[in-house]
Amino acid sequence: MSLRINDIAPDFTAQTTLGELSFHEWLGDSWGVLFSHPKDFTPVCTTELGTLAGLQPEFEARNVKVIGLSVDPVEDHNSWLQDIADVTGHMPNYPIIADTELSVAKLYNMLPREAGTSHAGRTAVENQAVRSVFIVGPDKRIKLSLTYPMATGR
Repeated sequence: MSLRINDIAPDFTAQTTLGELSFHEWLGDSWGVLFSHPKDFTPVCTTELGTLAGLQPEFEARNVKVIGLSVDPVEDHNSWLQDIADVTGHMPNYPIIADTELSVAKLYNMLPREAGTSHAGRTAVENQAVRSVFIVGPDKRIKLSLTYPMATGR
């Protein structure tokens, strides 16, 4: 079943670049932007994450927390952070979820249930459905959702 506007955003616990977190607990009474990308070290995703890092003060001023998601492991995310900073001039300091078992991507309908249970060996093309944005309100309800093809940048 797909997620709809005003549904409670599914809660999850995940490993991130800032340690383990529970989504609803982490969100607290803030607005949230949950955005995904298909693979670490891809050029467009690199610039997207850096741009969001540069806008971080604007989000914070509006009580909005940003969290990224990729099916790659935390170690890959951490290696990628310096590359993002080198390319864009901005180091992301928001958490990036390591969804190595594809569970959050499936929970949010970014990948089909039959997509398997591991990130291992997956390419950006196989993960192309993992290109989504969810805006979640302080009430934990989905206020907006976008899913778009890889050819469309944010």
